Amino acid sequence: MTEDLLHFLWRTRRFEQTGLTTTEGEPLEIIHPGEYNAHAGPDFSNAKLRIGDTLWAGNVEMHLAASGWLQHGHQNDRAYDNVILHVVLDEDQPVPGKSGRRIPCLEMKKLIPARLDALYKKLQHNEHWIPCQHQFHEVPEMTRNLWLDRLLVERLEQKTAAIRAVLDENRNDWEETFYQVLARNFGLKVNAGPFEALAKSLPQRILAKQKNSLFQIEALLLGQAGMLASEFEDDYPNRLKKEYDFLQKKYHLAPLDPVVWKFLRLHPGNFPTLRLAQFARLVHQSAYLFSKIFEIENQKDIEALFQVKLDGYWLTHYTFDKPSEKRQKSLGKQAIHLLTINTIAPCLFLYGSLNGAPECKDKALRLLEALPPEHNAIIAGWERLGVEAASAYQTQALLQLKNEYCSKKRCLHCAVGAAILK
Repeated sequence: MTEDLLHFLWRTRRFEQTGLTTTEGEPLEIIHPGEYNAHAGPDFSNAKLRIGDTLWAGNVEMHLAASGWLQHGHQNDRAYDNVILHVVLDEDQPVPGKSGRRIPCLEMKKLIPARLDALYKKLQHNEHWIPCQHQFHEVPEMTRNLWLDRLLVERLEQKTAAIRAVLDENRNDWEETFYQVLARNFGLKVNAGPFEALAKSLPQRILAKQKNSLFQIEALLLGQAGMLASEFEDDYPNRLKKEYDFLQKKYHLAPLDPVVWKFLRLHPGNFPTLRLAQFARLVHQSAYLFSKIFEIENQKDIEALFQVKLDGYWLTHYTFDKPSEKRQKSLGKQAIHLLTINTIAPCLFLYGSLNGAPECKDKALRLLEALPPEHNAIIAGWERLGVEAASAYQTQALLQLKNEYCSKKRCLHCAVGAAILK
C-alpha cells in the first residue's frame, strides 16, 4: 500500500462508503473529496464533509499511519490548521489538532476492495513493457483517445516550459528565442547542446546584419563554432576563416571550443559542419523566421520555408578537406518534420498561450495532426502491442504516455490505469 493509492481511492471514491464513521464513531458523509494538491500543504483542499450533524469545509491530509502526522511535523505547521479529516490506512495513534482536540480520522484498511488492491500490486510489480499491456485494449477506445488528446497538450506544455525559460532569458524577444530553440533542434540530440551554445554566443541580430551574404553567415556560424581554427588545405575554408577573423573583431566574438562537437558514429549527413552550412542557408533565406511562422497554413508551407539546398563546396564535402562523391545535401522532409514537432508547433502553442491567441494553439495542433507518425523505438514498442498511430499528434501523445506514466508506473494518475482499477 502507498499513499499514492490512498489519494487515488479518496479522489475517485473507490472504496466502501456505506455507513462511514470516524474512528471515534461519528457518522461521516463525503459530499466532495476536495481538490488534489501536488504542492506543499495538505493533500486535498476545499473538501466538503458532514461529520455527525455538522457540515465542514476545509482540507484533508493522508498518511499510511496516523503517526505520520507527528513524524512530518504537521502539528507545528499552520498550513495544516484547517485540516478537517485525517485519512489513514491505520490509526496507530490519535492525533491532536491545534486546539488540543483530536482530529477526526477515517481509517481505510477495512474499506479498500481486495480486488482493486491486488490489481494495483500486479500493475506495479510486473516487468512488462507497459504495466497494463494485457489490459490496455480492454479500456474503451473513447477513454484512450480522450486521454491521448490530453497527453498531447501535456507534452506541448512540457516543451513550452523549457521555451518559456529561454524567452525570459531573452526578455520576451520572440525572434531571438525562436532562433535559439531552432538551432538546438537543428543539432539533433547528439549536438543539441553545442548548437544552442553557438546560437546564444552569436545573437540572431548579428546574422541579420549580414543576411544578404550567405558567405558571411557561413563564416560567422562555422567560425563561432570553433570549426575554422585549424589550417586547411582547401581554399574555401581558408577564405571562410579569413572572413570570420574580420567579423570576429568587428562584433567582439569569442568562439566555442571545437571539442564540444560530436562527429563519431554520426551519419555524414548529420555532421555538424553540414548541419551548420544548412542552418546558414536557412538564415540567409529568411533572417526573421518567427514572423514567417504566422503566415504558414500547413506543412507544405513549412517545407517551402525550410527547404534549403546546398551548392558549391558542400556538394562534394560533408566536412573540410575531405572530398566526397558529388551529391545534393538538402534538408529532407523528415528533418523538417522533426523541426515542426520540436520547434514550430511548441513555439506557436506557447505564443498562443501567452498572448491569448487560441488560433495559434489550434494551428500547432493541426500541424501535428497533418504530419505522418514518427518512427522510433518507443513507437515501435506501441506497434508491437497493436497500437497504431495515424499522425505525429498521436505519436507525441504515445511518447508522453510511455515516458511520463508507463515507465514511471504512474498508473494511478493515468486515465487508462484509472479505468482498469475500477
